[in-house]
Amino acid sequence: MIHFGTDGWRAVIADTFTFENVRFVSQAVANWVLKMPDAASGTPAMVVGHDTRFLSDRFAAETARVLAANGITVWLTRTDAPTPAISYNVLEKNALAGVVITASHNPPRYNGFKVKARYGGSATPEQCNQIEDELQRIYDDENAVKIMDFEAGVSAGQIRVFDPSWLYYQHLTELVDLDRISRGELSVVADAMWGSGRGAITSILARTRCRAYGIRDVLNPGFGGIHPEPMLRYLNDLVATVQRLQAHVGLATDGDADRIGAIDAQGHYIDPHHIFALVLRHLVENKGLRGEVVKTISTTYMIDAIASRHNLPLHETPVGFNHIADLMLSRDILMGGEESGGMSIRGHIPEGDGILMGLLLLEVMAFCEAPLHELVADLQATYGPAHYERVDAHLERQLPKKTVVGRLADSAPPVIAGETVERVDTLDGVKFYLRDGGWLLIRPSGTEPTLRIYAEAAAPEYVRALIDAGRQMGEAAVADD
Repeated sequence: MIHFGTDGWRAVIADTFTFENVRFVSQAVANWVLKMPDAASGTPAMVVGHDTRFLSDRFAAETARVLAANGITVWLTRTDAPTPAISYNVLEKNALAGVVITASHNPPRYNGFKVKARYGGSATPEQCNQIEDELQRIYDDENAVKIMDFEAGVSAGQIRVFDPSWLYYQHLTELVDLDRISRGELSVVADAMWGSGRGAITSILARTRCRAYGIRDVLNPGFGGIHPEPMLRYLNDLVATVQRLQAHVGLATDGDADRIGAIDAQGHYIDPHHIFALVLRHLVENKGLRGEVVKTISTTYMIDAIASRHNLPLHETPVGFNHIADLMLSRDILMGGEESGGMSIRGHIPEGDGILMGLLLLEVMAFCEAPLHELVADLQATYGPAHYERVDAHLERQLPKKTVVGRLADSAPPVIAGETVERVDTLDGVKFYLRDGGWLLIRPSGTEPTLRIYAEAAAPEYVRALIDAGRQMGEAAVADD
């Protein structure tokens, strides 16, 4: 069986992610769309796009063939494109849904099938369950999958090949002060990490007085042997290029450009926690904007401090941008983000967007007329100090996630690493809030014997002590009775 996670279906290419299974899933999506009330009022439309992975363009074309055979008008991207660009076009074209063939930041052997709802964000868990129900019915009927010849679909206007970039770029310039960025005359290195964000930041900055250089921005389905995730251990090329060119900043986007990481002029890694906090502070303190803020449970307490100082309502959600998107659709959210690098702001689609956040970081630098390392230092002095670490700890055996969470909560100690535990939260895993403002989060995986352990505190040595304590607590929770 094919199962959808929080952002669609992912699997290993040629193992489970095959053309046959993509056709099955595409037919299930078509059935789901055709049951929507608005599908009967006209010709339903969908947007289909893909990233730079091996065979992604072929999988996208196969998806388009199935959707078109079911009477759905398909807007198919001409080439690989950032996931947020494809998602924005779902909204712009008034489509009922969208599909992006991508495995985002996963290793090269994976591919994925992301379903986008009509508002431009990821399909909800309820919608994914409906697609899975349709999929089960298709398995029971071997003749259920319809498919159209690609060229016939293009000739009939059922498949319409288009470029999603320029409408998306225009929209971004309405959210970002490009004139202010231009006056900053920044030197920027844009690292696409071989992904579908290639050329995006450099194209947008081409109309400014900034000097933009692109690296790892050609088609390479193997991603140069790395995971296309903007974490420091995968950004050696970006660090070296920033220092060689004496650039002001390096911006890295992941495999489908919905996540962001950065390198300052001194070669230091600026993680998504700091990017989130810097942009939020800028929106509130420099641009005078107001609104609510939402962050996932594993995200820095600097966001809490900024929201508290400016009397902004703050929401904390389980891990996963879909939870942030739910609030962005229902409340006046100024900014939302998660520790993995997915962030968005009011006025944009409820979707993580690494390109938008990279541009907003440039706006912060240009507005403040200060180098990035000084902005980070001031942020830490004002809203910190904050040091953060995450580790994934392998376990000897796997228990149900609910069982592990229950054991951890029931055995919560009064003190962790010498600091009093003030509160225990089981929103997603078990989070221990400490009296000095630090915290420890232990999240068991639901699919493998792994604990994800996160900690934040005022001193790096205390963070390490919290991580070690979390590992011991987690191992005890899954030990034999």
